[in-house]
Amino acid sequence: MIADDVMLDPTAAVMQPSLVNLYGCRIGPGSRVGPFVEIQRDVDIGANCKISSHSFICEGVSIEDGVFIGHGVMFTNDLFPRATNAAGEPQTSDDWELLPTRVRAGASVGSGATILPNVTIGVGAMVGAGSVVTRDVPDHALVVGCPARIVGDTRERGSDERSAASDDTPTC
Repeated sequence: MIADDVMLDPTAAVMQPSLVNLYGCRIGPGSRVGPFVEIQRDVDIGANCKISSHSFICEGVSIEDGVFIGHGVMFTNDLFPRATNAAGEPQTSDDWELLPTRVRAGASVGSGATILPNVTIGVGAMVGAGSVVTRDVPDHALVVGCPARIVGDTRERGSDERSAASDDTPTC
């Protein structure tokens, strides 16, 4: 479902529009959104981004130009999620603080990664598949693991490099 309030650039592509949930977001020119993706209100996606299938981009996320989001990436926007408030009633937007997340230009987030709120993933940085990002990732850093830790610099790898880390990569 693509809601009427979505700002979708005419050159952006949504694969199988009946299999996505887009509402109140902006998707820039040349960007591509795969099937089974949800993008919530007030999300801003720049130009020439690729959002792969089964990813969830929640309110408060800003994605700059040329960013790759792998399959099944999950963004969060609340550090202390609860179903109910102190009175035992279902929470509303008044019961929690929205924490923003920013993914800077040219960054890549590998499949299955989880991005906690209130972090910035730097320009040209790379988050390895399955990583859990709990703090800011510097520009051009290669991070992997749970929690994600710096293991390299993306500028030291060729553009065709596909291996994100060596056998001693920290894992969950």
